[in-house]
Amino acid sequence: MPGQPALRVPLGIVFDLDGTLVDTTYIHTLAWWQAFQLAGHVVPMASLHRSVGMGPDQLMPHVLGAGRDERRDEDLVKAHDVLFATWHERVEELPGACHLLSWCHHQGVTLALASSTGGRDLEAMLGVLEHPDLDVVVTSEDVEQSKPSPDLVQLAIERMGLRPKEVLVVGDTVWDVEAARAVGARSVGLECGGTSEAELRAAGATWVFRDPESLCQELVEVAGPGREAWPA
Repeated sequence: MPGQPALRVPLGIVFDLDGTLVDTTYIHTLAWWQAFQLAGHVVPMASLHRSVGMGPDQLMPHVLGAGRDERRDEDLVKAHDVLFATWHERVEELPGACHLLSWCHHQGVTLALASSTGGRDLEAMLGVLEHPDLDVVVTSEDVEQSKPSPDLVQLAIERMGLRPKEVLVVGDTVWDVEAARAVGARSVGLECGGTSEAELRAAGATWVFRDPESLCQELVEVAGPGREAWPA
């Protein structure tokens, strides 16, 4: 997008999954809405959409408050997972996602996935992405707290063997951007998950692009002959 600082190809990229590489943000919104409804909670979809990107450990207290009956959390998660799984075969990659991952891999960029999604959902989404070559995969099962806690991003960077300033974090929510900022990494916000450029920039995103395809086009351009690698 015009007016952004110059972007250079980083040594490593930490990708979010849902809403960043696969078009699932609104599916998660619907699945959570139905799960809460089945449990007797009336939660506006707009509130749920703004909470997608958090893991269940963060989403439920964020949406329902600290006074909720925590004994029902597990049932809510199971209901969401069952409902979301009915969409597995209809999920599509977001524009340019597979191309972006492939291009970065062939450029020698260390690639990590840091996602609150795990288990069979993760396997299904990796299938949608044609099982990309990833150096590191970290899920909420590997950390104590999911996004916006920085734990996922921090662990991914550690396993990549890189420093935060050598890594770019790519996500579609303010939670991704906040996690990146907390560990000292720069971030790209993608609008394809339904969060606006203004919101992503306000959260601290250095760059904002429409979707993976737009980001890939920019990286291909700056990787041309004579261009400087990042970090300087």
